[in-house]
Amino acid sequence: VCSMGNSTSRLYSALAKTLSSSAVSQHQDCLEQPDSARLDPIDPKDLLEECQIVLQKRPPRFQRDFVDLKKNAASNHRPIRVMQWNILAQALGEGKDNFVQCPMEALKWEERKCLILEEILAYKPDILCLQEVDHYFDTFEPLLSRLGYQCTFFPKPWSPCLDVEQNNGPDGCALFFLKDRFELINSANIRLTAMKLKTNQVAIAQTLKCNETGRLFCIAVTHLKARTGWERFRSAQGCDLLQNLKSITQGAKIPLIICGDFNAEPTEEVYREFSNSSLNLNSAYKLLSPDGQSEPPYTTWKIRPSGECRHTLDYIWYSQHALNVNSALGLLTEEQIGPNRLPSFNYPSDHLSLVCDFSFNQDPDRLL
Repeated sequence: VCSMGNSTSRLYSALAKTLSSSAVSQHQDCLEQPDSARLDPIDPKDLLEECQIVLQKRPPRFQRDFVDLKKNAASNHRPIRVMQWNILAQALGEGKDNFVQCPMEALKWEERKCLILEEILAYKPDILCLQEVDHYFDTFEPLLSRLGYQCTFFPKPWSPCLDVEQNNGPDGCALFFLKDRFELINSANIRLTAMKLKTNQVAIAQTLKCNETGRLFCIAVTHLKARTGWERFRSAQGCDLLQNLKSITQGAKIPLIICGDFNAEPTEEVYREFSNSSLNLNSAYKLLSPDGQSEPPYTTWKIRPSGECRHTLDYIWYSQHALNVNSALGLLTEEQIGPNRLPSFNYPSDHLSLVCDFSFNQDPDRLL
């Protein structure tokens, strides 16, 4: 038995409660926001220590390094760290996704949840954008609110998680930002449309004010329709999201960051729509390539019964004339990922997390 110090044992009841939660409540809380404001704050170091105790039989976290992308642009304010991640819905990972090389033991929520938290705690994002969140109310909202985040969740109207026995409710998009760094000015939950029809895909868009600089910016998170054959559908969803964001940002007067699992390779039409939008967007992870024009070779890598799936589907888009990308987190190498691919005992999702540090352009009146 591993002894836990006093600081850690204080956390154990909260963490254990999220670990042992079941779907017995049958999701009646899904439309209610729990009151976590009355709960005591958590020291991130204490929570990280508790996660590491749970994970002591697992391999250590992979080492990933940030790549400095600054172009001699001095900034007089702290960068804004944004993290994008499809964390893999627990119900889908266990019940639908058929990761044929991933042992079921590696997908146990009791430990996988701590791997997810460990990744978040390691990179300390100021803003966190997640997809496939199906443990929002029993895990992420209670814990992240106690770490100082303001939390928003928007579930899919017809989540495939609900088809899985013993599910934990619908999955959806979630957005978290540190309340001591930003003030919420406006928030919009968007149900995306395609061909004038409401779809099962959603987005959250929030206008925040940076407390340090007083600057406004918009942060959005989305998850577009999956699977081959739905390219035109994704394109229509992307157009709808862009139209919504044009309105929210007053035609790009407010800088914009969009995080998402687009389920689309850079060759797809929806990617070109974002690249050519009047919002003047660029994809941050292109900056890691030698020419600054190429996306990473993969952001997801898994093995299903149909074969190996290695794709670039996840992006962080940003207003390229209003914001600078100071640095970006490097991807896992093929050697780190290993022959059985993702998820695994080492890594909790089939998608890699993306993390960027942004700063405002020093000329706030510069045209976008």
